[in-house]
Amino acid sequence: MDLDGGNRRVFNRLGSPSAAPTDSSKHQKVCYHWRAGKCTRFPCPFLHSELPHSSGPITANGSGAPKRFADDSGFSGPAPRRGPNFNNNHNNSWGRMGPNKVVRKTEKICNYWVQGNCNYGDKCRFLHSWSLGESFTMLNHLDGHQKVVSGIALPAGMDKLYTGSKDETVRAWDTNSGQCMGVIPLSGEVGCMISEGPWLFVGIPNIVKAWNTQTNLELSLSGPVGQVYAMVVGNDLLFAGTQNGTILAWKFNAVTNNFEPAVSLKGHTLAVVSLVVGANRLYSGSMDHSIKVWSLETLQCLQTLTEHTNVVMSLLCWEQFLLSCSLDQTIKVWVATENGNLQVTYTHNEDPGLLNLRGMHDSESKPVLLCACNDNSVRLYDLPSFSERGKIFAKEEIRAIEVGPGGLFFTGDGTGFRVWKLAEPIATS
Repeated sequence: MDLDGGNRRVFNRLGSPSAAPTDSSKHQKVCYHWRAGKCTRFPCPFLHSELPHSSGPITANGSGAPKRFADDSGFSGPAPRRGPNFNNNHNNSWGRMGPNKVVRKTEKICNYWVQGNCNYGDKCRFLHSWSLGESFTMLNHLDGHQKVVSGIALPAGMDKLYTGSKDETVRAWDTNSGQCMGVIPLSGEVGCMISEGPWLFVGIPNIVKAWNTQTNLELSLSGPVGQVYAMVVGNDLLFAGTQNGTILAWKFNAVTNNFEPAVSLKGHTLAVVSLVVGANRLYSGSMDHSIKVWSLETLQCLQTLTEHTNVVMSLLCWEQFLLSCSLDQTIKVWVATENGNLQVTYTHNEDPGLLNLRGMHDSESKPVLLCACNDNSVRLYDLPSFSERGKIFAKEEIRAIEVGPGGLFFTGDGTGFRVWKLAEPIATS
């Protein structure tokens, strides 16, 4: 098990870099055994501290009114769904960190602590924690699924949270007690899960299951070929991205009390794995490395974006911007030009591949981006600066993130799911 990631940066450990040995007789190389927490050589010819890490300049960045995410689902107030719109006067402050921002770099988890046998205790040079940063805290860790959690949903007005897993089940959890209230067996692995109003939608191979959590009505929507990897609701349509590259849509018929097939959107050559709605557009990301922009009115493809060089895993609308993340280790920020077409205005690079994006706001209405990476971590960023607030670690890949009310958010991996809360700001006198 590699909790550190094969290509991850090595940053300074806790403590001042000035504490590193300055003996010129030592090799300027960090002791491999010291890093593993088991060096027995004294004196050791190698360094027992990380090499100093140089950081670039930090530039100021102005802030305006709180911006909102398209998938806030009402948790941050009644904001309309929005997407990329042209704005002649928009100030490109992406990637610029404020002058008072302290960015804490990633550190390593102690492998011996994970296994329950670290003898160094508080004196260990490595992390004995599943998170790094002071802007959030873990409230609970709930297990029960036998395989990775691939979907988390909170239907509106309910006191239950639902999780879907590769173990072919959906579990319902009481949000007050944290107890599992029931298990729903399915006929295949859960590829994705969303909620819209009282409806819970679960994507599994060749079908979408729909439950009305208020009336207990259960429906099966046929049509998908292969796994259903992504779903979104827009313009009274339920869209589903499927393994064969097709996007299917259904519309609810109140007379028949059923979802009826509405349209099939073709254009992607490989599986559609991400969908988002904003600015009267549907955006789809695919394993074919492209993003397609569809009109919600005509359901025609308006533009194909090909700047990513690997699978486009997740999409997010924030104010007039579209954010996309990919296994090519980038988050791209898109904005519309005068003719309405999207172009990249900023690219944020990370060492690991990127899996999932979610947006929320802290108690001061500042936007926070949650980004799951394929090195078993989630990074928290301030927007638009992309300054890092902290990091969450897991034993396995975190494939599901969901945002709840009151600063709550949820992460799901192979060990279950965790409940987190953004910390309240510390009052200053």
